[in-house]
Amino acid sequence: MTEPSGQERRLNDLERELTLLSRHFIASRGPRIGQSLDRSAYVLLTRLETGDPLTLKELAHTIQADVSTINRQMSTMLRHGLVERIEATTKGGARTFRPTALGLERLAADRAISRAGAARLIEAAGWDEERTRQFLTLMVEFNHGIEELEGRARNHA
Repeated sequence: MTEPSGQERRLNDLERELTLLSRHFIASRGPRIGQSLDRSAYVLLTRLETGDPLTLKELAHTIQADVSTINRQMSTMLRHGLVERIEATTKGGARTFRPTALGLERLAADRAISRAGAARLIEAAGWDEERTRQFLTLMVEFNHGIEELEGRARNHA
């Protein structure tokens, strides 16, 4: 067996650390006690809160899911009063969706739980404000690069 190159070792390390970061972040929020949104609703509301109403096709592109999947998720969210459908006036006659006040309220409540989990991780790492800012800057650059590669524009910070 040949010894991995420096680049292969770095990629192995990066993959492992990203996997651990994802696991740690999800675990940091603790049990879903107090959280009212499922993961798909959380992701979709996060995207919808950042700008103009979006069509199912636009949401599917942004989230990288099938339109049929987004349609099912949005139907559930409509039934629960988390989003509202806006009848077509632009965008080629397609209906668009935007969050309701209830949807934004529940997103804010769940986000507070998520932020508390992130704060616990930063505290556990022993990072000060500057170190946290540096990490955030690198993550934003990394995610922007991925979105550029995938041809997805980000219209929020």
